[in-house]
Amino acid sequence: MGYPQRLLLDGETIVFDLRPHWWYLTKHLAVGVLVIAFGVFSMTLDGDSGKATKYVAGAVFLVWLLWFAARLLQWLSTHFVLTTDRLIYRKGLVAKHGRDVPLNRVNNIDMHQTVFERILRAGDILVESAGESGQQTFSDIRHPENVQREINKQVEANNVQERGGGRPVAPSVPGQIAELAALRDAGVLSETEFQAKKADLLGRM
Repeated sequence: MGYPQRLLLDGETIVFDLRPHWWYLTKHLAVGVLVIAFGVFSMTLDGDSGKATKYVAGAVFLVWLLWFAARLLQWLSTHFVLTTDRLIYRKGLVAKHGRDVPLNRVNNIDMHQTVFERILRAGDILVESAGESGQQTFSDIRHPENVQREINKQVEANNVQERGGGRPVAPSVPGQIAELAALRDAGVLSETEFQAKKADLLGRM
């Protein structure tokens, strides 16, 4: 499910809408592997102690399953969105958390990756903005170099727009599809995300 169009401002369009890198879920899956290994080990035990261990393993697996389901729903409901006007971060289905950073208040965009994150093509985006919020960090971003480049591009376009006065004409549907294709080729969007957004744009024609 993408970011709701009804929450956009008048004339605002989405440049990209990203979920966290798959590494966010892998960390929780790794715990599941350990839980399953414990369950397999419990099956090899006999007697009363073995029976008790099996009950414990079953309870631990159930707790992990509920915990992982909650994390999966959190992943599905997390959006890192760049529009023509702002950066938007939304997380949560019931208890929601969000941040908006207007592009005209962005002073600097930094990117941080550990060696391991470079292998995974994940990293953090650090946004320094004017006002009380200061520097904000967005973690588990896919292809952070390309995301950083695209944000800088939109910030510059927003600055040009403000200096010139008025909002520029929104790009045509073919133009937006071409921009999405460039983001897909850069690795910011997956093929599935590209096709979904393309279908949405074509549906508006």
